[in-house]
Amino acid sequence: MVEVGLAFVCALVAWSATAALGARAYRYPGIATVVWVTAAVATTVALSAAFPAALLDFSNATFRILQIGVGLLGPLFLGWGAVEYAVESPRGRFGTRLVVTTLTVVPLVVLSLDRLRGRFDSGYPAASEHYDAIPMGVLALVHLFVLVALLTAAVSAARRMPEAPARGRHELGVLGLVALAALLEILVSRFGLGPLGQLMMLGAVSALWVAVLRASAPPRRGGRRRGRGRDRDEDEFFDDDPDEEDEEEPVRRRRRRADHDDFDEEPVRRGRRRAEPGDFDAPEPEPRRAPKVQGIITIYTLKEGHEAAFDDCVDEVVDEVSRLEPDTLLYACHTVPSSPQQRIVYAIYRDRLAYEEHEQQPHVIDFARRCVRHIVATNVIELSLAGASAADNLPDMLMPH
Repeated sequence: MVEVGLAFVCALVAWSATAALGARAYRYPGIATVVWVTAAVATTVALSAAFPAALLDFSNATFRILQIGVGLLGPLFLGWGAVEYAVESPRGRFGTRLVVTTLTVVPLVVLSLDRLRGRFDSGYPAASEHYDAIPMGVLALVHLFVLVALLTAAVSAARRMPEAPARGRHELGVLGLVALAALLEILVSRFGLGPLGQLMMLGAVSALWVAVLRASAPPRRGGRRRGRGRDRDEDEFFDDDPDEEDEEEPVRRRRRRADHDDFDEEPVRRGRRRAEPGDFDAPEPEPRRAPKVQGIITIYTLKEGHEAAFDDCVDEVVDEVSRLEPDTLLYACHTVPSSPQQRIVYAIYRDRLAYEEHEQQPHVIDFARRCVRHIVATNVIELSLAGASAADNLPDMLMPH
């Protein structure tokens, strides 16, 4: 009865965690998240087979369900999700999908139809006790692919460490949890391990749950975020300084405005002396050259399936720029109808100093940190204004308050 109760409790907890993963994938859609949720479902179904087996012993059907879940689909989809999460190369991800399709269809047929040998009992059976050489060879090939996929994803994340140490460490932490889940499932498939196998499968689902949680909501590194239409509970939890004042005007902006006031056209209102006729004998000061308007075009190439998440990030930073940056004259994001995975951000700043201050704003730094996981490539083009003509209401049209 102890084994029956353990099987029931493990299956119940696993289904609860899988349901939470499904809700997480719905809120934060992405290929990697959906694939990992599929792996969790396969593992949970396999774990559920232990409950009738504890009552009536394993059978051909429950044994096949167990091996297909923890020996084939669970580890295979964990490795695939790791590649989708960490590898930025479109060719690499496309090639992985082709391999995963082959390693899903062919082994699934073999494991479902191949002849079984030996007698079953209520203990978790090892794959080698009932499968012949061909199914065992197929499982070995799948497990080898999982190892290669996890190593490839880890190398891709490690290569980003010099450029983005925080992002690289975070991705390696997620991949470590995914690798732990895959290892536990492979061990159960190959060795059975009795009641311990049930706990190990539950541990695999738990590790995957934490991995998806971390992957979909990385830790905050800046001030408070003001998003629209999305729950921010996780971001507030990781907020380093929730009382930080994002609306504080930078010192350099105040200095520039003070310098501008020195050249005000109404000196009397500023309390300065009116010009006397004799003052015109002195040489006139050299007129101050107006600062050059600074323009920047940034072209983003997005990962497949990440378009909506990137657009959410852009909506939030556009709101912040229009509200907090008066010296950013224009800040707009354009889609490209002929290339759905491209976004073009066009910005015009009052001068070079305004551009530098824009880059130091907390909401801009937060935008760069959040959107980096949705981007494959970024191209930046700096512009110098030679001439322009614009409607008076253009900023109101593009940046409504």
